[in-house]
Amino acid sequence: MISPGLGFASLSPHGLARSLLGSLGLPDGDFAGYFVHFYLVGLIGYPAGWLFIFAPVWNRVAGGTHWLLPSALYGFGLWVFAIGGITAIAGLPFFLNFTGIAWVALAGHVLYGIVLVAILRLIGRSPD
Repeated sequence: MISPGLGFASLSPHGLARSLLGSLGLPDGDFAGYFVHFYLVGLIGYPAGWLFIFAPVWNRVAGGTHWLLPSALYGFGLWVFAIGGITAIAGLPFFLNFTGIAWVALAGHVLYGIVLVAILRLIGRSPD
């Protein structure tokens, strides 16, 4: 709702999950797409990736930098993974042909990374 309301591309984040599920021969209805994108990936997978992979590696390599830069880079990496990698596996164009949806997804993934880390810091779970 926000992106088209601001004059940008309409997003369908569950659509990518549906495409991936369908390409793997799994049920690919709306519920499955929303469940995979928002719950399995957004609430479990990506936070676990930050907590157990990205943040520990970042801290070992870069040390005591402010949390904002690594969280934004993590969001950028999620965008590369999702829009660059998962789209290819799902049989969609690489980076969705860099259309408007790819750039809105970039902003969304970077914002997600920042908000994720901010929330983890608030609840005291982030190793940064």
